[in-house]
Amino acid sequence: MAGVVVGKGAIAVGAVVAVALVGGCKAQAVDSDGKAQPVKISPTKTKPETSPETKPKPDGPDAPSGTPERTAAPEPPPKTLLAPGQRGDQVRELQARLRQIAWFFDNPSGAYGSSTTTAVKGFQGKRGLPRTGTTDTVTWQKLVGMTRKPTKYELYSGGGIPASKPDKRCLTGRVLCISKESRTLTWMIDGKTVSTMDVRFGSQYTPTRDGAFTVYWKSRHHVSTLYDTAMPYAMFFSGGQAVHYSSDFAATGYNGASHGCVNVRDEKKLASLFAQVRNGDKVVVYK
Repeated sequence: MAGVVVGKGAIAVGAVVAVALVGGCKAQAVDSDGKAQPVKISPTKTKPETSPETKPKPDGPDAPSGTPERTAAPEPPPKTLLAPGQRGDQVRELQARLRQIAWFFDNPSGAYGSSTTTAVKGFQGKRGLPRTGTTDTVTWQKLVGMTRKPTKYELYSGGGIPASKPDKRCLTGRVLCISKESRTLTWMIDGKTVSTMDVRFGSQYTPTRDGAFTVYWKSRHHVSTLYDTAMPYAMFFSGGQAVHYSSDFAATGYNGASHGCVNVRDEKKLASLFAQVRNGDKVVVYK
């Protein structure tokens, strides 16, 4: 039986090859003639595991969303500030502001009636807002942005301004207490108010004189010889200046002016005052 002899050299070559396979570097092999031959051996490549964080994410409409979308909360509806039927100073301001931009043509009254509702609807429609006729926060902000704060005389263009604090000269005796600031005539006896009425004065060219005077002549059916106009219930206090009824003031309000007299537009109130006032009673005209 023939035996197989393995030389030491073969064993050594096998060991080198084994080491090379494990190490992944260059190894040397021996051919049949005993010459060394270079052998290139690549290391075994291992596919790296993909961590959950680096795994590719599916794409497309069915892919799960990583971050949920945030839906914007709907804006709350505008808050109603003023509505038909209400009364007060803010309604008066609403009317005065609408009057500034020619949406309201009456004198501010402070009452939210049909004419105010119509004006608000028109203003809203012009600006692309719902034509509700009520004044909500959006409507009010739009209006405020287009107008200025009304003056006292704009708020009370039809009259009715609360009377000013009486001049100290009005606090004793019988006095026609006339305030240019509030445009009012207050009939006072010993510091107490008997009646109050709206008045208007002369223009800058024919101003009503300020000061303390007395009634020196009363003329129930007076007619001006200078202007040829009626001056009913005239009570003269300074030259040709008198307190009297004015039909023009009653018709046009503060759009006009007198020639220096104190005009009254409420004929009934003035008739009652005319009957009470006596010659010699004081007249105080102050700013």
